[in-house]
Amino acid sequence: MRGVSNMPAYGRLVCGALLLAFSLPLLADGGARVVKSAPLPDARATIVVAEGDFEPRSVGSYSIRAYAAADARFPYDRFLAGAVRPRSGVIEELRIADVNGDGTADIIVVMRAAGTGGHRSADAFRLQGRALRLLGSVSGLAKDADPVRALTTRLQAGSSTNEPKR
Repeated sequence: MRGVSNMPAYGRLVCGALLLAFSLPLLADGGARVVKSAPLPDARATIVVAEGDFEPRSVGSYSIRAYAAADARFPYDRFLAGAVRPRSGVIEELRIADVNGDGTADIIVVMRAAGTGGHRSADAFRLQGRALRLLGSVSGLAKDADPVRALTTRLQAGSSTNEPKR
């Protein structure tokens, strides 16, 4: 019986390719994370939201980054601002809507809890120049609740978040 070291070069190449082809789906699933992007028209920017690298899908952190939309061929070349926030659940969607009623588009990151209740939460941000400012958060929403409506109600009522103001 011949060992791998006695196998012709093309045989080793084929075996390696097959091993890689069968293991990539396993590696991809084990390290899967959500990354979403959306244009922010008012600010001529592109927003990117991503779950933290190597973290469990159910908890951890997420990053939110803004890039200037100066050249469509290179949409991520001009970093403007970013932030990292805690996450309880998976990132479900990235939405753009005016939640505080001032006529300017805001950035909404919507998350869904991984548990049996599937509760939703959301953070709203405003891009101001080269800074992302947290406008407010909602959490513990029903699984079928509209997080944008909940944020709009909270922010337009004058209550933003239980976090300290900056």
